[in-house]
Amino acid sequence: MHREIHLKALTLKSLIENSTREFADNPSISFVEGKPISYKTLGSEIEKVAQILYSVGLRKGDKVALFSHNMPNWVIAFFSVVSKGMVIVPILPDFSEEETKNVLNHSETKAIFVSERLLNKIQNAELPTLKTIIKLDDFSFIKEEISEIIKFADQVDVLETDMAAIIYTSGTTGRSKGVMLSHKTITFIAAASFHVFPINSYDVFLSFLPLSHTYENSIGMLYPIMYGASIYYLEKPPTAAALLPALAKIRPTMMLSVPLIMEKIFKTQILGKFSKNRFTRMIYKTPLFRKIIHHIAGKKLYQTFGGRLKFFGIGGAKLDARVERFLNEAKMPYAIGYGLTETAPLLAGAIPFHTRLQSTGFAIRGIKLKIHEPDSKGIGEIWAKGPNVMMGYYKNPEATAEGLVEDGWFRTGDYGK
Repeated sequence: MHREIHLKALTLKSLIENSTREFADNPSISFVEGKPISYKTLGSEIEKVAQILYSVGLRKGDKVALFSHNMPNWVIAFFSVVSKGMVIVPILPDFSEEETKNVLNHSETKAIFVSERLLNKIQNAELPTLKTIIKLDDFSFIKEEISEIIKFADQVDVLETDMAAIIYTSGTTGRSKGVMLSHKTITFIAAASFHVFPINSYDVFLSFLPLSHTYENSIGMLYPIMYGASIYYLEKPPTAAALLPALAKIRPTMMLSVPLIMEKIFKTQILGKFSKNRFTRMIYKTPLFRKIIHHIAGKKLYQTFGGRLKFFGIGGAKLDARVERFLNEAKMPYAIGYGLTETAPLLAGAIPFHTRLQSTGFAIRGIKLKIHEPDSKGIGEIWAKGPNVMMGYYKNPEATAEGLVEDGWFRTGDYGK
């Protein structure tokens, strides 16, 4: 049974308040090896951490960075910031010391949640605006400056037009591009995902892509939380050795991935086995046999994924045509998504069993897409317009003017037809 949820306002504050109330007793977030906490507990943990931020003098509009690999505490820290009108600055775990320093200084971040694993990347950096460092693993202070006023403002007005996040697409020294996303922009995508592929509170997500990417953040975190589903996080990097036992244990119904992971599986499990000798190579080249082989391999692969998968989303880069043909012939419930950080991220999507080879699928409801000035073959730059388009680039009016053109259209820089 799928029932659409309508929020009072398209804000992350409204989203989390609704879920912790509506799904109070449901399991929310956990490590694969851990025990999930309820949505009610999630709500009280978020409030506790927000109180910590208030105690060091942080207020609405202040920037708070989040620098860590995925863990349940990532989710708690994220909502403790955005639900009180502060601005989250998620940093990719693989950013170097130099890149991290640039992002923290450019965004004028006042506080940072950092995991123990990444602490060494910021310890020796010169960070003039950074007053508070909180260890994400247990929310303990590493560096703090307690403010005079410890009064906790329980009710903070958060508007749809308020900035919720600054996401740096790279941490380069040049004009760093920090994408400013409003509450409405981000929450709109979580809400619109229901019209792409509906979920409910019984769905189980296995999350292993970085939460600092809008793709995993919007569709792999905010969307399931909005509908009271449960999310499990890997404690180790998503190698086959870590993924396989997790898949068997959690038996997810929903997963998001990048092409690289599926391409690796295809190369080792399928191509590797059928290019061993001349005979199998020859059989594999015949379309009829190839389809039969793919179908059998697909059944095995589906069981490896836990046997309950309804949706295997692939996005972030273009999927190799041969790999997509395999997924199609293997009857895997794969979906293709297209988008950018600047559009929080989803612009178009094709759902399982309604995909067309090498296509991004249809525009998301409420979003307009057009091919700007197509050539004789119909190829041109993809332009997008909708509530999910960014506010602009932080402190970079030149880049903003280049990306956002007349009447709110955004130039993606990608070409399509």
